[in-house]
Amino acid sequence: MRGVYLAPMAGITDTAFRHVCVEQGAQFTYTEMVSAKGLKYHSGKTDALVCFAQNEKKIGVQLFTNDPQALRVSIEILTEKYKESIALFDINMGCPAPKITNNGEGCALMKNPALAERLIKTAVAASTVPVTVKFRKGWDDTCINAVEFARMAEQAGASALAIHGRTRQQFYSGNADINIIAAVKHAVNIPVIGNGDVFCARDAACMFDRTGCDAVMVARGALGNPFVFKEIRVFLDTGKLLPPPTTQEKAHMLLKQAQLCCQYKEERIAIRQMRKHAAWYFKGMHGAAKMRESAVRISTFDELVSLIRPLLQDP
Repeated sequence: MRGVYLAPMAGITDTAFRHVCVEQGAQFTYTEMVSAKGLKYHSGKTDALVCFAQNEKKIGVQLFTNDPQALRVSIEILTEKYKESIALFDINMGCPAPKITNNGEGCALMKNPALAERLIKTAVAASTVPVTVKFRKGWDDTCINAVEFARMAEQAGASALAIHGRTRQQFYSGNADINIIAAVKHAVNIPVIGNGDVFCARDAACMFDRTGCDAVMVARGALGNPFVFKEIRVFLDTGKLLPPPTTQEKAHMLLKQAQLCCQYKEERIAIRQMRKHAAWYFKGMHGAAKMRESAVRISTFDELVSLIRPLLQDP
């Protein structure tokens, strides 16, 4: 079966968001990007990122670091605490954010394959579950090394790979290179997950057909639209396109996600984090700009309910 996964996204794929995505058909989910050094030094904020939704049977924990010892220790800590809940550890070698790459972490590791290899081997030795790696096409147009990097990761012991078809220099601009994903799939014998520009069911089908990948990973396409997972799975299974969600359906899903967020976190923190999710849900709605302006000021669940109450009514 071709897998449809929710990509790990820092500051976005928290427990509540993963919960609604699983409910809509996401077959696998990951934690937000977690600092291995933060876990090693018992950072409370870092520990809070490793939290599981009620409907997640197993989850991938995505770690980032440039320190093999910190990676080993973090895996040992998490294995001891959550052994029954962790399906795999994923090492982030693709994050383009300057605050990550400036420390030699994330996508900067694609410029240092020797260190990347040490990290993978360390994780494999420390872990009792599979270790996977997420990376990009390369650093920039002068350093496109995804195929070589993939072969190295496989030889180092990685059980699967996820590749985003953009360079670090691109961040999220331009188009994802579907051909580099196909090249990586052809170059290795382990499962490959295609990532980049999967915004709808047809995009997912195209990714599968043109790359031969084993799964697709949905990132920005799920923002304000967890319905995309159901749409993709129905299309892959039947060839039928579901109608887009109605304004009322979006409003109800936003409310449900906010309720879950308040269950998993303190309301003050939850609603502040839900502001950006509300803006994504409002995209394409009549009066979206005004609602987004109001959303950035909400601070309680009741204020969110008041804001979207008109959208909850039957059209």
